[in-house]
Amino acid sequence: FFLSTGSNLCSYELQPSEYTTDPRAAKLCPKYPVPESAPIPFFHRCAPVNISCYAKFAEALITFVSDSSVLHRLISGVMTSKEIIMGLCLLSLVLSMILMVIIRYISRVLVWILTILVILGSLGGTGVLWWLYAKQRMSATADETQIAKDNLQALLIYAISATVFTVILFLIMLIMRKRVALTIALFHVAGKVFIHLPLLVFQPFWTFFVLILFWTYWITVLLFLGTTGSPVPNEEGFVEFRMVGPLKYMWWYHVVGLIWISEFILACQQMTVAGAVVTYYFTREKRNLPFMPILASVNRLVCYHLGTVAKGSFIITLVKIPRMILMYIHTQLKGKENACARCMLKACICCLWCLEKCLTYLNQNAYTATAINSTNFCTSAKDAFVILVENALRVAAINTVGDFMLFLGKVLIVCSTGLAGIMLLNYQRDYTIWVLPLIIVCLFAFLVAHCFLSIYEMVVDVLFLCFAIDTKYNDGSPGREFYMDKVLMEFVENSRKSMKEAGRGGGAEGRELKPMVGADEE
Repeated sequence: FFLSTGSNLCSYELQPSEYTTDPRAAKLCPKYPVPESAPIPFFHRCAPVNISCYAKFAEALITFVSDSSVLHRLISGVMTSKEIIMGLCLLSLVLSMILMVIIRYISRVLVWILTILVILGSLGGTGVLWWLYAKQRMSATADETQIAKDNLQALLIYAISATVFTVILFLIMLIMRKRVALTIALFHVAGKVFIHLPLLVFQPFWTFFVLILFWTYWITVLLFLGTTGSPVPNEEGFVEFRMVGPLKYMWWYHVVGLIWISEFILACQQMTVAGAVVTYYFTREKRNLPFMPILASVNRLVCYHLGTVAKGSFIITLVKIPRMILMYIHTQLKGKENACARCMLKACICCLWCLEKCLTYLNQNAYTATAINSTNFCTSAKDAFVILVENALRVAAINTVGDFMLFLGKVLIVCSTGLAGIMLLNYQRDYTIWVLPLIIVCLFAFLVAHCFLSIYEMVVDVLFLCFAIDTKYNDGSPGREFYMDKVLMEFVENSRKSMKEAGRGGGAEGRELKPMVGADEE
């Protein structure tokens, strides 16, 4: 400061050349206008030594909260209702468990209620459109405006489109009506799986815990990367750590690692669930199940199938990274690109998203095939793909009807928890704001319901692939008895009877499915 301004800040008895070398400078020079700091180990960053700095920050935060009346009321509402919030969160957990047990009993009712509602809705909508068109057509006059004529023409187009849609919908439901019965049977058996393997419901929580640990590690390494390199003074006189050479590309490596390992952890969950459900399905006497089928599945995963899981998660990563890059480019060019470029970017992002979802579903079935046949990833993916293509209508029925049923289950849990929250918080309406506690409760209820019912959906998909293989390898004759549950066996028998009545003979149900491995391998 002296060299740049010529101003003596220290006592005159201390020469400027001695400002940084003389030990008397601590007493003869003024204190720095910043708190005393010390470096944090490994991070090359300084932090104040005096704890009072943090106390002042906390005091400022408290002052801000106290001065903000809205924020203060919201936080006080949460603190006042904390017992109710905890109770409602527990209620959502209990409701999710109860729903998973009873959904196998109400699945048939839900499916037919859904079917009736869709039929009535499509018929009603089409009928209303034609009624409005006929009414306007009859009341039309010769001197009506061009706008009225355009509206009448548009109404005719809507009515014709709705009619075509209704006819197509009826044809699809007519074709898939027998396959809906398989969805109901699979949901019924899935409920039994959770009775025999109750620890499956906690699988999402273990996965979430492992993901939290990994993300913590990833952020720690990210902080290390932020202070990697050589200290270089910048134009303003401050020191920056600049990475040179290969270190500059470590960020990309680190980001790819985040996506790949996160997908790897999720794939490990899918493989664990698939292994446990496959063990349940192909054990004829359920009393002879292993003591801990889930731990046995984890053991097989670690010993034999880590490479399969790594390859499947890497394929998802290869699709996800380009989509994220395109989304970043779309965000950066927002308002700058022309309409054509914007449309092409959105189309590419949409195509990659669809491809990612298809590959994720195929991977999940490939893991099931691996759990059944102990084959490598490529062989399992090919075999699972063949099974899914040959049973495309059944897969469509399971994924549409089944997913909608599970969605209704999530809505039911969230609405029930929210309604209970409104009734309980109503007693505190004079001194508590409902908004934040109710939002917290509903979000938690949705997350819990999603975790539980996503496992239910995964179990249904695994059971379907096991059923497909079982009906091909076995026909119910002595020596080739089915492994399937009685509910699924009744479905097969009913299908055979209906096919016999149609003049196509029995056993066609089994011929629809082709083997995934040869008979000699079985």
